[in-house]
Amino acid sequence: MKALLLKGGRVLDPANDLDSPADILIEKGLVALVGRDVAAEGAEVLDCSGLLVTPGLLDTKVHLNEPGREDRETIATGTRAAALGGYTAVACRSTREMVMDNQTVVQFIRRRAARDGVVRVFPIGAVTKGMAGKELAELGELAVAGALAVSDDDHPVADAAVMRRALIYARMFELPVLSFPLDPELAADGVMHEGRTSTELGLPGVPSVAEEVIAAREVILADSLGCPVHLSPVSSADTVDIIRYARERGVPLSAEVTPHNLLLTGAACEGYDTNAKVSPPLRTDADRRVLVGAVADGTISVIASDHSPCTVAEKQTEFARAADGIAGLETAFAALYTGLVLTGELPLERLVRAMTTAPAKVLGLALGSLTPGYPADVTVWDLAREWTVDVEAFASKGRNNPFHGARLKGRPAAVLVGGRFVVREGKLVG
Repeated sequence: MKALLLKGGRVLDPANDLDSPADILIEKGLVALVGRDVAAEGAEVLDCSGLLVTPGLLDTKVHLNEPGREDRETIATGTRAAALGGYTAVACRSTREMVMDNQTVVQFIRRRAARDGVVRVFPIGAVTKGMAGKELAELGELAVAGALAVSDDDHPVADAAVMRRALIYARMFELPVLSFPLDPELAADGVMHEGRTSTELGLPGVPSVAEEVIAAREVILADSLGCPVHLSPVSSADTVDIIRYARERGVPLSAEVTPHNLLLTGAACEGYDTNAKVSPPLRTDADRRVLVGAVADGTISVIASDHSPCTVAEKQTEFARAADGIAGLETAFAALYTGLVLTGELPLERLVRAMTTAPAKVLGLALGSLTPGYPADVTVWDLAREWTVDVEAFASKGRNNPFHGARLKGRPAAVLVGGRFVVREGKLVG
């Protein structure tokens, strides 16, 4: 592989507290050198003047839907969507049709990703068999097969005894546990945030306490066992208070939030817009502002897209019956940069940290950094580039995105995975 020199960009690497003009030399798929006025005879040179260079984004919560729901997404289409969004790695979650509770499914995803994927794909195994919340999956077998962590995704493990056993066994195999904080009894048949808008629309709501009860439970379990738990994701201001309490006590707890919960509120559901139907639901502006503040101060360390592509039929139905989810890989960074960084609500460094080094730390990956010796997973951003979101132009099969028609700033000029271009001049390579 020919050496590559990224020349003259603004390098922002939170893992190394670096934010300054610098050059990056890439050799044999690895970061070889980061510094000023780097020279490399014979290396290909990419002029990054006026551009931002960061570690490639890493997403902890993506649904690729293969095998089982290829009508929603495939590994090929989902990883291309990821690349166009600036991601170089995604953690793939289970769905009802594709539960990673056995070695066969995990191995299939790894093989298919190696064949069809353009970014790194890390399978996340299920905590319980069938994600039914009753019987633990064979966590040791999942670890051997290549699962990076375990989660029942948006199907909460409601039984505290089951979650306690899961934490004990997961620690034996060094598997991070990603918990969706939602009490299904309290959530009942709610389809959006319980509040004024749900009342006006005549829709059953999900009270924020349904999240907070399980978040508090996970704090107690993590504290008593000394086992780390990652809340995936959170949406409530009171949950942030719980996380802060845990951090002050030294409890091994971390959390993530989605771009849509940082940018939108339940008002987006007005007109019964199913593109704003997600789980956890979009809440109040007070919740939104607290969540943004929690990312800014590091209380919430990770931003995850929760990429959940749906078919047109699954969204073009009555609100209560519509599928949850947003196909968000291609808009996540740009929407956050436009809606939070440019408005002064969130520092750019915090945004990049929450989408690179922080998720890598949660998943125990040697990624998310431009440290010499690390894989050369790099995204070069043109932050001045304005573009209009057009879901019909997505690489993803999903068209369910509430930012359709929005004018955003910031898009990848180039994306490299292991030193190889997957996006160049803003377009997919090959």
